[in-house]
Amino acid sequence: MINYYEINETNKMIEHDNLDVRTITLGISLLDCIDGDLAVINQKIYDKITRVAKDLVPVGCELEKEFGIPIVNKRISVTPIALVGGAACREPADFVTIAKTLDAAAKEIGVNFVGGYSAIVSKGMTAADEMLIRSIPQAMAETDMVCSSINVGSTKTGLNMDAIRLIGDIVKEAAYLTREHDSIGCAKFVAICNAPDDNPFMAGAFHGVSEADAVINVGVSGPGVVKSAIEQIRGESFEVLCETIKRTAFKVTRVGQLVAREASQRLGIPFGIVDLSLAPTPAIGDSVSDILEGMGLERTGAPGTTAALALLNDQVKKGGVMASSYVGGLSGAFIPVSEDAGMIRAAECGALTIEKLEAMTCVCSVGLDMIAIPGDTPATTIAGIIADEAAIGMVNQKTTAVRVIPVYGKSIGDSINYGGLLGHAPVIPVSQYGCSEFVSRGGRIPAPIHSFKN
Repeated sequence: MINYYEINETNKMIEHDNLDVRTITLGISLLDCIDGDLAVINQKIYDKITRVAKDLVPVGCELEKEFGIPIVNKRISVTPIALVGGAACREPADFVTIAKTLDAAAKEIGVNFVGGYSAIVSKGMTAADEMLIRSIPQAMAETDMVCSSINVGSTKTGLNMDAIRLIGDIVKEAAYLTREHDSIGCAKFVAICNAPDDNPFMAGAFHGVSEADAVINVGVSGPGVVKSAIEQIRGESFEVLCETIKRTAFKVTRVGQLVAREASQRLGIPFGIVDLSLAPTPAIGDSVSDILEGMGLERTGAPGTTAALALLNDQVKKGGVMASSYVGGLSGAFIPVSEDAGMIRAAECGALTIEKLEAMTCVCSVGLDMIAIPGDTPATTIAGIIADEAAIGMVNQKTTAVRVIPVYGKSIGDSINYGGLLGHAPVIPVSQYGCSEFVSRGGRIPAPIHSFKN
């Protein structure tokens, strides 16, 4: 049980440190919607989502009022659509109709996003997988709430370089089709390695085939709370620093556990996991970068940044697992550039480069996230960036991802501004040296030797 002292402490964190529940995500299996008729499958998907999720937003609003805890997003994740639509879809345009159905269902029930316009192609692509991938640019351009992800590799299977090379072209096409809005279609798509089944965060969320028919997952975010805590211990040893972060993560996770169990009970849907991820927002004081600088870095990107981030990520996980038996998802520190005021500041002054960000992803929760790059960046270079990041995940047995935005018509020194949660960011340079011959070889990069665990 949470006692009165913890409630009072939580209230202070909400009022002064931007503590919030980042999302309640309702995962819904669509496997029972599979049909050979495209019209029928679309109707089944719409009916199931609107039926199962009809109370999600009202219950989320009730919990906000009762507990005084902001719940920023109410979201849905569904079974990867490549699996669901394969029997009915004959061309990429058929998959786009399903994307529009997901969008319509999301708008009907009032959620912020729906994830799962996805495919799992870590070892190879079926015809349906490839059609869905080729449909992504049009789907992202013609929907508002739908997010897409493709799992391109894993520690067990290696990297699907055919899919990675194709995705380079897809990202460029999505940027072009949404060029009137700073290529926002790319902000709703992510390429992943080692994707978890229970991730509540967009754009990588989908409902895994190993999950129950429906499940409630909660993502909690508290960069401002951690920042406030470490400001109180300036000059103290690493031991004190680690203990402070760990204790703070424990408290934040307890909030997520409370909200998750209440939401599960009221919706009559099983509780899955709490994901404690320090996912920043553009709000001042709600920044992972500010935490790193609070540890003693002059600016994020300076020498020591990767070590500081490794410390932060590890202590967040240690505190989280002591607070809940069901910590899952990605749990750790996110570094999305456009969504973090401190990261934006560091990128604008040149302290933070894409190469340093890649180094940081070796020790944090996800990968290269919400990074604006020049619109004329070749598709093969984007594929190379995805391959590099996926290789980090594959070899280190962790989830990594890439969400880069080649902003059509913009170059280094320009900026994008999406507003809201997606924030704004400067366009930063990427290497001018090509990798076309490498990424175009075809086939798979095999799994590392330590993948053989049987």
